[in-house]
Amino acid sequence: MSFPVLNQYLSRLSRDGASHTSIQLDPLGRAQGRFFNCTMTSAFQPVRELQQGAAIAYEGLARSAAGGGEGLSLWKLLDSAASDDESVELDRLCRMLHAINFFRQEEAVGAGDTDLYLNVHSRLLSAVSSNHGYAFRRILDALELPLARIVLLLPPVTAQQGWLINYVADNYRRNGFRFAVQASGARDGAALLERVRPDVLRLDARGVGGSIDADAATVALLEQSRQAGVRTEFRRLDTVGALQALHRIAEAAGAPLLAQGTLLDVPQPALAPPAAGAELAAVALP
Repeated sequence: MSFPVLNQYLSRLSRDGASHTSIQLDPLGRAQGRFFNCTMTSAFQPVRELQQGAAIAYEGLARSAAGGGEGLSLWKLLDSAASDDESVELDRLCRMLHAINFFRQEEAVGAGDTDLYLNVHSRLLSAVSSNHGYAFRRILDALELPLARIVLLLPPVTAQQGWLINYVADNYRRNGFRFAVQASGARDGAALLERVRPDVLRLDARGVGGSIDADAATVALLEQSRQAGVRTEFRRLDTVGALQALHRIAEAAGAPLLAQGTLLDVPQPALAPPAAGAELAAVALP
């Protein structure tokens, strides 16, 4: 599936320059965004099936365009300095930038079932009063990009903000978006499944393998997720020990898991080949 309207938009940027927009193209044709004195671009980290290693999604990450390579995290540079309004502007610019840089690549065009994961900054939850997702949906519609392949990653919230995550999730769902939530552990994950009904439940891979009881609770959570039709992803998979623990948990639960982390892939501007990382994802248990 090609995206002719997106291609026309990129052609206009290449021909007319970027004097009228915050989006510009670099010499390689990648979209860059301008925010105050910073120029940012996109890096993508695959989300893989643990057992097979296939990339089922990519998380879009904002990076500084200066210095080459994967760059620096712009959120760390700007989060403390930007106002709520500026954070909302930056958040929306990043999502537009990632969508353009994802769908412009042949790997995204050819893999029609590969999703794009996009972060929602925590300030956006309270700074936008209503109809969350409407502005971004209009951008996707204008470029004729598939909303069905977007998964919005909602930030962690405190117990006192439970009402807010419910409200925002309902807004995104009404605008046609799927979304993921971040759980602090098995108990929190079970509560989120019951209360928010996400499409993807994300947990920190650094928390697995700590104890028999904790892993048993994670196995029970995976079974609950499977019954609810919710995918479970373990992020920050950075060590072989965590990978081996995930294999044990997946086998005990009899459920497919998703995994993401530097052990499998480092974020890069280009989308990874479909089979990359499969060897690590299939590491045999000792």
